[in-house]
Amino acid sequence: MLRLSYLAVLAACLLGTAALEVFLRVNVYRRWRRLLLTLVPVAVVFALWDVAAVAAGQWTFDPRQVVGVTLPGGLPVEELLFFLAIPVCSVLAFEAVRAVRGWRAGDEP
Repeated sequence: MLRLSYLAVLAACLLGTAALEVFLRVNVYRRWRRLLLTLVPVAVVFALWDVAAVAAGQWTFDPRQVVGVTLPGGLPVEELLFFLAIPVCSVLAFEAVRAVRGWRAGDEP
């Protein structure tokens, strides 16, 4: 069970913020191109940063807490998923606050 803990936390974060999409109609998932433009640069930069830190011996991952699927550079798949899931949760939370507060983002018609 410990091997799935990282994935479980990511799933809980996504499930917890998915309600914002449904109940507040923030349309983050509906505007998927904009979401990808936000996610890809973040994921690439931080994945490369992690790979460099692992190669330099400054960062490690507990093999007991990851499923064992590693990407090039020794990056566990959970870490890449972290760089995708947490920004999605952040964008959902920001858009929810914006919707509740009535803040404009400059993209409204």
